[in-house]
Amino acid sequence: MLPLALAAAGEKQKIKKITGNDKVRQHLQELGLVLGAVVTVVSTGGGDVILGVGDSRVAIGADLAGRIMV
Repeated sequence: MLPLALAAAGEKQKIKKITGNDKVRQHLQELGLVLGAVVTVVSTGGGDVILGVGDSRVAIGADLAGRIMV
């Protein structure tokens, strides 16, 4: 497993673990980032990670991306 923040752009990744308190996990869940979800890393840069989640794109900061293990 590695943090989503370190995944290469263009790769599909399956979320295996999410760390953090309940508030953090709830926020990520509202964005569609839940255990077992498959996300595509669209791009990384400037500390942000842009993800393809289903038919949507979501931008999260490196701190949140570091809490998601793939």
